[in-house]
Amino acid sequence: MTEHARIVELRRRVQADPASIAFAQLAEECRRAGDNDQAVGVCRAGLAHHPDYLSARVTLGRALTELGRLDEAHTELAIVLDTAPDNLAANRAMAEIFQQRAQMPEALAYYKKALQLAQHDPDLEHAVERIENVVSPPPEKVEATPKSIEDLFDFDTLLAQLGGGTQPNPGVTEPLIPLTPFLNPLADVELPADDRDPFALLEKQLRESEEPQPREDPEVLEQLQRDQRVMADLEDWLAAIVTDRNNQASA
Repeated sequence: MTEHARIVELRRRVQADPASIAFAQLAEECRRAGDNDQAVGVCRAGLAHHPDYLSARVTLGRALTELGRLDEAHTELAIVLDTAPDNLAANRAMAEIFQQRAQMPEALAYYKKALQLAQHDPDLEHAVERIENVVSPPPEKVEATPKSIEDLFDFDTLLAQLGGGTQPNPGVTEPLIPLTPFLNPLADVELPADDRDPFALLEKQLRESEEPQPREDPEVLEQLQRDQRVMADLEDWLAAIVTDRNNQASA
């Protein structure tokens, strides 16, 4: 029997006996065929005779949802869930109502309840996952920050820019982090003939280039303290490497 034939037969039975429970099947067939207005009319007429017929009330709620009459649909489905909180179809239909209203936390709660009742349902699993990403998006990945000054500078390149030490490795034309004039004090300074210690000059220029920041700004003070700690670490790092290389040279 075709879908149209089933609807015709069911309608004939309901017309012959308006109190027949066949109205519920007729309403569902109309809803599935896309005739939601007809489904609503059949449900309301049948529920007048059988108000406790929960599956027919679910059909009514779903047909009203398809028509965009969300408040009416919510009322019908709430009646079902008050009587049968574990009704799978009602929980699923209620989730769809809240989703259409863009009330995602409420929609998620009903989808999760439906998934508990129908475990491993791929459609429900996908709906729960999708809405969870909307309600609680995963944290953004944060790139790891350098752990030490050695991660920030290429020592050989730094020495070459300061005018001393070894030359950079073949093929390396840029430092790992380009040195600004603040960290390249020799860029516009002529070294005295008797002063060839680039690290002493680096320390001198770093200290001379410090500009006091307004003390009344806590954020500026905190940034200044961080800069000072970085400078101190850089000086210690450079001094330790020079000492090590001098020891190797004299060994």
